[in-house]
Amino acid sequence: MKGSLLLFLWFISISTQLFSQGNRSRNFPDGTKIPKWFYDTAKIKLEKPGRQFSINSYGAVNDSTILQTDKIQAAIDAAHKNGGGMVVIKGGTYLSGALFFKPKTSLYVAKDAVLKGSDNITDYPEMPSRMEGQSLDYFPALVNAYGVDGFSISGGGIIDGNGLKYWEAFWQRRKENPKCTNLEVSRPRLLFVWKSNHVQVQDVTLRNAGFWSSHYYQCNFVKILGVRITSPHEPVKAPSTDAIDLDVCNNVLIKNCYMSVNDDAIALKGGKGPWADKVPNNGGNSNIIIEDCEFGFSHSALTCGSEAIHNKNIIMRNCKVNNAKRLLWLKMRPDTPQEYE
Repeated sequence: MKGSLLLFLWFISISTQLFSQGNRSRNFPDGTKIPKWFYDTAKIKLEKPGRQFSINSYGAVNDSTILQTDKIQAAIDAAHKNGGGMVVIKGGTYLSGALFFKPKTSLYVAKDAVLKGSDNITDYPEMPSRMEGQSLDYFPALVNAYGVDGFSISGGGIIDGNGLKYWEAFWQRRKENPKCTNLEVSRPRLLFVWKSNHVQVQDVTLRNAGFWSSHYYQCNFVKILGVRITSPHEPVKAPSTDAIDLDVCNNVLIKNCYMSVNDDAIALKGGKGPWADKVPNNGGNSNIIIEDCEFGFSHSALTCGSEAIHNKNIIMRNCKVNNAKRLLWLKMRPDTPQEYE
């Protein structure tokens, strides 16, 4: 009964604020005051993180047919070695496999640039990771930041997952075995940020992910501002391309974003299984504000689960929902303890 009441009250807190235009609450649903951090939406400037490291200075050229992972990674490594800075991609389309950002480094993709993911899964070597509420070895994303406090992505350009081959492989496998799981087909995510605090992703387009579009795991103080995240649902369906997956995250602002994907737009995750709430790598999500966003096609604008344990203080307000199949979807698992308040 307690769980049902908490769930009902949590749903009401979402619903009553969804279309609110003015007099926005200054408190979270539990009555605590929303910190000033949530009201600071200042954008990162190219000069702010320090020195600039152009990938062209490390041999990258404007050619979408040549794999340039090593050259782009060299720019990242140089930025890290020299005390940090902004890795800059300008003037063209650059094909790459998995990239790994390091402490004090960030990414700037200019408006005239595209960072394009390889459609060859061997360019994403398996390593310890996190997927679907489990810690396991899996393929990294195109853009990865592990333990990179202050990490940012900015510039107004495009990060393209080039996902068509991965989608086709998934649907072929599903045709052969209708019960195949998401993890049976090898696919990379577009962005994975892990154990990083004070992260800001702004004004870029994330599109055509092979798997989830962006995944934040064990992160605190994350701002996602003015980001456009898309993947097709027709004529080809891009399977399991969630726009934003929050996985054991606290203090997150998602503002002025557009999301249209062939799965959940925003999904709250945290673990699964009968002992999920006892596993150290799992946890809840709290203090999440989603506001002034627009939702195109999606299975749900906001989803809890199905790998979720505890979600608290979730506010969704002043959003426009155009073509989502659902506003709120609670994917309840009978094998997992779940609490929403």
